Amino acid sequence: MTEAVLGAMSGLRVIDLTRVLGGPYCTQILADHGADVIKVEPPAGDEVREWGPPFHEEDAAYFVGINRNKRSIGLDLASEGGRAVLLKMLETADVLIENFKPGTLEKWGIGNETLREKFPRLVHCRICGFGADGPRGGNPGYDAIIQAMTGMIAATGSPESGPMRIGVPLVDITTGLYAAIGILMALSERQRSGKGQFLETTLYETGLAIMHPHTANYFMHGKPPSLTGNEHPNLVPYAIFPTKTDNIFIGVGNDGTFRKLAKEIGKPELGTDPRFARNKDRIANREALRAELAAVFSQHEAEPLCNRLLAAGLPAGPVQKIDQALTNPHTIARGDVIEKDWYKGVASPIRLDRSKPSLRRLPPKFSQHAAEVLGEFGYSKAEIDAMVEKGTVCGPERKR
Repeated sequence: MTEAVLGAMSGLRVIDLTRVLGGPYCTQILADHGADVIKVEPPAGDEVREWGPPFHEEDAAYFVGINRNKRSIGLDLASEGGRAVLLKMLETADVLIENFKPGTLEKWGIGNETLREKFPRLVHCRICGFGADGPRGGNPGYDAIIQAMTGMIAATGSPESGPMRIGVPLVDITTGLYAAIGILMALSERQRSGKGQFLETTLYETGLAIMHPHTANYFMHGKPPSLTGNEHPNLVPYAIFPTKTDNIFIGVGNDGTFRKLAKEIGKPELGTDPRFARNKDRIANREALRAELAAVFSQHEAEPLCNRLLAAGLPAGPVQKIDQALTNPHTIARGDVIEKDWYKGVASPIRLDRSKPSLRRLPPKFSQHAAEVLGEFGYSKAEIDAMVEKGTVCGPERKR
């Protein structure tokens, strides 16, 4: 990430009322690429500031990792004065994103119909668990619970381990990605129509949407997936294998690639063996092929073997821990770790040629930018001080 470069989203103003993961992840994507993201926090702050250790001062790494390039203002939206400040900010905003329980903004008198009337060009994005309607409409959503409810946990793990939660908050993060895509779609449509619109991204629908190929398989043959551990239900070989040193992962997507792999590892006869020649044959003889490959790989060291296979155009990689991944020569060469003062993070993976992402602001302290932001919206110092005194706007101290 470079500094002092106009990003693709420069000039876009985003009012971010979200907390926890999906929403902040979405707005960090926009902020990395130049959007002015104003993070509006409740008086107690975004709760993930507390999700540690580890901490930098009072902010958990969990918060730090998804809130760079934003400005923070603590605002009591449950108060009439806080809502008045929000409406003032929305006068010049392009996007409002929130993850309140459906009906909350309506209860406060600032629901979507009111916002649409007051700010016809505003794109209003809501992230929530299940949506506003349906039998579970309005229910809260949590990553692991959605993993459980959408078949993800039931499809993950081995016969020995039993069903397992995926080790990263995949549903929350992907919901944030879908929200960012939806916002960009709505902004693109606004260029034609001149009008904003409401969009909703739910954890539940995201969970269902990313269950490929299990949903496609089920629609085709009506059978739920079995637990296959690290192996693929539709492709063989596609699994972890031990070597002399570390484990490696081999993934083969077609018969030609398998024949090439067999030749590269000095066992060309495997590519024409009737048990393994076609993918459906390899699936039927999965264990026999595993034994053949394991015998070969056990004679090699992981890193040199993977380097050779990758250089030959074959899909192979060492199974690395996070410290190895972050210090890998390729990671360093690509500039994938960014630093500023005390902060370290993973760079935006969206690499545009001219309008590059940048690290302009460190993750904000709670309500760090309240006076700066309110001044931009025309509030005087006396008005700001009065709002802080009243509790409408928060000072740097959070209400615990």
